[in-house]
Amino acid sequence: MITSVFFDAAGTLFEAREPIGRTYARLARNFGLDASEHAVDASFRRAFGAAPGLAFGLGHRHDELRRLERGWWRARVGETFAQLGPFPDFDAYFDALFAYFADPAHWIADVEAAPVLQRLKGDGLKLGVISNFDFRLYRILDGLDLTRYFDSITISSEAGYAKPRREVYDAALARAGVNARDAMHVGDSEHLDFAPAAALGIAAVLVDRENGPAAPSIAGRTARICSLASVPEVARVLELA
Repeated sequence: MITSVFFDAAGTLFEAREPIGRTYARLARNFGLDASEHAVDASFRRAFGAAPGLAFGLGHRHDELRRLERGWWRARVGETFAQLGPFPDFDAYFDALFAYFADPAHWIADVEAAPVLQRLKGDGLKLGVISNFDFRLYRILDGLDLTRYFDSITISSEAGYAKPRREVYDAALARAGVNARDAMHVGDSEHLDFAPAAALGIAAVLVDRENGPAAPSIAGRTARICSLASVPEVARVLELA
């Protein structure tokens, strides 16, 4: 029986109010660098896609983790603009950018997120988050009024490992006090969410809003859906698999 449902955060429960490349380029112009949104977006995707996971192993103090998270993002932003021209003051730009994405006002919750989470809670399920986001996630979930639904929040830096590593999933399962067979994970990435969860025996659900099937497509303990609205129905079916 499925007793716990975990969710990825950015891209699954919420998304940025405007495209990331547009924000990077728009703020860059305020700090003396004029680059096209398209060029910035393409460069960011390359930098982010090639980056190591946002995790630094075990044993770090809270304040050290915050420094490491910030340094990780500074490296990614630096890589994004490395071929797009110099900033008069890169540090000032990065400070503004990092603060911008810490503000919940610049993110928007999926329209189905709150109703689905409320329904799952009403069905007696424990809910959790498993995310490669950094500590800013706590403030964002608070600002979007989603924190109240979750029994646990596991972020990669604090777990010591990032998705798709099994250790971050193991940490979330241990925190929730459940085993893989009794858990389901919902995310929007085949590589980071769907495949590793399924490999661990967790019921895995891929949210594909652009190319997902109109009705849930279920195979064994996996499902592909186009909307969070299908999660309660899928949970009932997968717990019987």
